[in-house]
Amino acid sequence: MTESLVLTDVRDGIGVLTLNRPEARNALSPELTHAVQDSLVDLDGRDDVAVVIMTGADPAFCAGVDLKRLAATHQPGLTMERDPWLGALPPHTTPVIGAINGPAVTGGFELALACDFLLASERATFADTHARVGVMPGWGLTIRLPELIGINRARQMSFTGDFIDARRAYEWGLVNEVVPHDTLLDRARQVATSIVGIPGENVREIRAMYAEMNGLIGRAAWEQEVVRSQDWMARRFDQGRLAAEREAIIRRGRNQQ
Repeated sequence: MTESLVLTDVRDGIGVLTLNRPEARNALSPELTHAVQDSLVDLDGRDDVAVVIMTGADPAFCAGVDLKRLAATHQPGLTMERDPWLGALPPHTTPVIGAINGPAVTGGFELALACDFLLASERATFADTHARVGVMPGWGLTIRLPELIGINRARQMSFTGDFIDARRAYEWGLVNEVVPHDTLLDRARQVATSIVGIPGENVREIRAMYAEMNGLIGRAAWEQEVVRSQDWMARRFDQGRLAAEREAIIRRGRNQQ
């Protein structure tokens, strides 16, 4: 890995993408934002990457948009340039695990929410300070945060700007696990290795289904899931693999109990 705004490391089917602006607590300058997005596009297009882990160089995951840069460059009355997609990250089919090693604030919080799911260090904290600094969320925070923790808790975070620690984030359903700081990447790799062991097209299909169902409500979601399931079974189901994997799945379940 070479010294740059973003470090990438690919091993064993896992790509680790590290925000590397620690002197600014990985605050999102335009250069860092573009570097993260470009690096994800690159990793997503590689045949040797089945899953991406996104993390930050200690001590923070991401302190949000670089407010000094924003204050110096933003011109009132002008619409800020926006990406041609919705959200913090460009479209991708590879799962992204967020390994949150420290504070994830405002735009950095939105970057974390763009991951498929989150694992947190005991040092992780989360805050939405958009209202405090007078910058409105534009990367999906008012959509994703209520989905994960409920509308009232989301409102509390946004209206107060208060931080929550890793334990409360776990209790509220924002993160899946909280682990000792020094073991965060090891644990993220363990989870990623489980994903690597599954055929990539299967993971990508289920990931796409989750995304599609999330945009539907009630019966429409149920019906569309059935449509996609039946289409997959008719065209792409591998019966031979199922037979070969059955015993391995049973053994894995026993070992994980």
